Amino acid sequence: MLILKRSLQAYTHQHLLYCYRKEYDEKHLRHTAEEKAFNCNVCYRSFIRSSHLKSHMVIHTGEKPFTCNECRRTFSSNTHLKRHMEIHTGKKPHSCKYCTKSFIRASCLDEHLRIHTGEKPYICNVCKRSFIQSSSLKKHIRIHTGDKPYSCNICERFFTQSSCLKKHMRIHTGEKPYSCNVCERSFTQSSQIKLHMRTHTGEKPFSCNVCERSFSDSSNFKVHMKTHTGEKPYSCNVCERSFIMSSYLKKHMRIHTGEKP
Repeated sequence: MLILKRSLQAYTHQHLLYCYRKEYDEKHLRHTAEEKAFNCNVCYRSFIRSSHLKSHMVIHTGEKPFTCNECRRTFSSNTHLKRHMEIHTGKKPHSCKYCTKSFIRASCLDEHLRIHTGEKPYICNVCKRSFIQSSSLKKHIRIHTGDKPYSCNICERFFTQSSCLKKHMRIHTGEKPYSCNVCERSFTQSSQIKLHMRTHTGEKPFSCNVCERSFSDSSNFKVHMKTHTGEKPYSCNVCERSFIMSSYLKKHMRIHTGEKP
């Protein structure tokens, strides 16, 4: 009888706890749904507080109002700035067991280790490409969705990545942060100065395995290879002549349109 009584008490307690949790969850869901009154007019996500919406909007605008007073790098949130500040302390307590690299955060070490192990746990469910970082997968997915969340507030062009927007903005501002230490020419992108430096060093890392000619940039190398393969991917839709480069086709089209350069 005593065992039955205790079992009944335990059942009653569990049942009441279940009912309480269910009621709490229902109230919480209603409360959350009612409170998400702040809506993003770009991607239509909703937020409980206006401050959360404000923080979210920098994803679309590319705005980075938080500045590091050591190196002047800018960040979209105060949290990201705080993480960045750890770089300036010089402390890197998390070391790789395969190489000499060390990291500020354990999460950075975990990502780095995948370079050695070959692990790519983030898989695209459209084309099955895999990635080391979740952020890389997120950027890749935009190729399939066409999503371009970063917009220029001057010419209204849209971009898939904040870094692309940042590069684009230099067209409007005229900023050229990458300077050549030989001839003092300046460039908007790091890739441009890298290519430019080869004019001083004479470096030509792209070699043709047919005629052994070398090139300083990959685009000229690719065009050259078409002279060997005979590939002419750019075709005129009037007379069906084909060309190695799109610029050649553009020049050719003037014959038909009468356009003068």
